Amino acid sequence: MLMKLDRRRLRALRVFFDPGRLRALTRRSEFGLSLAGAVVGIASGLAVTGMSLVSNELHQLIFGISDDERLSSSLIDDKLLLLTAPVMGGLLLGLLLFVLAKRRKKPMVDPIEANALHGGRLSLTDSIIVAVQNLISNGFGASVGLEAGYTQLAAGLASKFGLKLQLRRSDLRILVGCGAAGAIAAAFNAPLTGAFYAFELIIGTYTIVSLTPVVVSALVSTLVARLLAEGDFTIDIGSFGSVVPADYVPALLLGVFCAGVGILLMHGVAFVEELARKSSIAPPFRPALGGIIVGLLAVISPQVLSAGHGALHLNLSRDVAIPALIGLFLLKSLASAISIGSGFRGGLFFASLFMGALLGKLFAYCGPYFVDATLTPVIYAVVGMSSLAVAVIGGPLTMTFLALEITGDFPITALVLAAVITSSLVVRSTFGYSFATWRFHLRGESIRSAHDVGWIRNLTVEKLMRADVKTARAGISLEEFKQAFPIGSTQRVILVEESDKYAGLVLVPEIYANPTDVQDEGKALADFIRYRNDFLQPQMNARQAAAIFDKSESEALAVVNNLIERKVVGQLSESHTLRRYSEELDRRRREVSGEI
Repeated sequence: MLMKLDRRRLRALRVFFDPGRLRALTRRSEFGLSLAGAVVGIASGLAVTGMSLVSNELHQLIFGISDDERLSSSLIDDKLLLLTAPVMGGLLLGLLLFVLAKRRKKPMVDPIEANALHGGRLSLTDSIIVAVQNLISNGFGASVGLEAGYTQLAAGLASKFGLKLQLRRSDLRILVGCGAAGAIAAAFNAPLTGAFYAFELIIGTYTIVSLTPVVVSALVSTLVARLLAEGDFTIDIGSFGSVVPADYVPALLLGVFCAGVGILLMHGVAFVEELARKSSIAPPFRPALGGIIVGLLAVISPQVLSAGHGALHLNLSRDVAIPALIGLFLLKSLASAISIGSGFRGGLFFASLFMGALLGKLFAYCGPYFVDATLTPVIYAVVGMSSLAVAVIGGPLTMTFLALEITGDFPITALVLAAVITSSLVVRSTFGYSFATWRFHLRGESIRSAHDVGWIRNLTVEKLMRADVKTARAGISLEEFKQAFPIGSTQRVILVEESDKYAGLVLVPEIYANPTDVQDEGKALADFIRYRNDFLQPQMNARQAAAIFDKSESEALAVVNNLIERKVVGQLSESHTLRRYSEELDRRRREVSGEI
């Protein structure tokens, strides 16, 4: 009897998890997409917990700290260990980079780039490699956080799952956002923060359709992380009375101050990367050299090591002298810039939170006195933490909800919201990029967010053109041309030279519409050739093609293979290009509004 029940249950599970049924359910309903988001949330929670445990084990093994200690807040007396550990990590990472340079030629894609340009397609293998690189960097003490590895691995798992289900482009992008939401939610025990991280930074927009699966993923991932590991990133702000209108003035000024510091920090990382590129040092050796500098800084203060979780709580829970705050901020910012610029893998998410908290306390201690202001240094630290993080990472609502979930105080959240909006506005107005999109800009990419622009690049001339075109030799006579193409047979004929090189385009009605005998006037076919230097190429997108149509004032143009050979491969009309472009624009609008 028990055997029969087990078989029935197994058969029911097989039916429920049948790929075909899951695919149909996910593609047909929002409930199915939400169910897929829950699966991604489980995977994200497991990935974050696993990476966190491996990182802690590495810290204990390499630096000899206890289970309940954080690396950046530990007292490590062995100066030689502090100096050599980042160097050893750099050597190990350099060896991995050397192997990857031999085997993998394509650049690795992160979740923002995947959603902006590739419709949510991420390589799971590349994501695992990035996570391993991040673990090596963080585990050996480089001044980087694990959040980049968390989101990369979780988003890679989500993309792989979505590709297995053969999801549509828009649904796959949402599922990648679910992975990132689950990763950040599990990392900070903050589901709202994770959800809005996905909306603002990974998906690029908020829609009714994406709300449920993203929030479900964040909630499920948080629950999984809570069940598997203890840990709660909270800040006790103490008792301070109530927030008064006068408190908003210093908070706004702190937001402006953090925006300026964030821009300088991003320029600093870019400067170190550019310095490393221009040097004669091979990429596999750069992390080890960066590790030497990080190790020297760690000898001065071990608080620069790793992400800085322990150091953040250590500096919030006690009074710190102004020179010590300034020194620690400079050391941490330099260590982070050197770590990332020299090739260590990681991000500035938690580093920006830590440095922002230091700036907030520093502002509280040495800022101007404001009449009737009631804020304490710890509250300034929370405001500075969110303001610098939004300047570097982006996502005003993400950082606002993070402040809410780590403090549990609504009045402080309103104060943080005012500061982060100010910081975000200053950065966008004066600089225009977050840290991730700034690095895309340095690589030559034009994207400034995860908003889907990949469909424009995918809507190429090659996909839009007609291959069955009428061609003729440019050297034939006018009579031969008339015999080959009688009136009404076609609208346009593309002329090519003997070497099949594009020579121009002839409008057939224009020849027959001439009221006089063209032969009596001595005219030849060459007199009717147009658009000799106006043509399209297959790799152009619809927007570029529309610009050329507008410039040439032609209703249709030839498509040539390249600028050298100029062999005709097709023809494209302006009306068809604009119609397809308009259809795709309307489709994206309907996706954003939740109609599809």
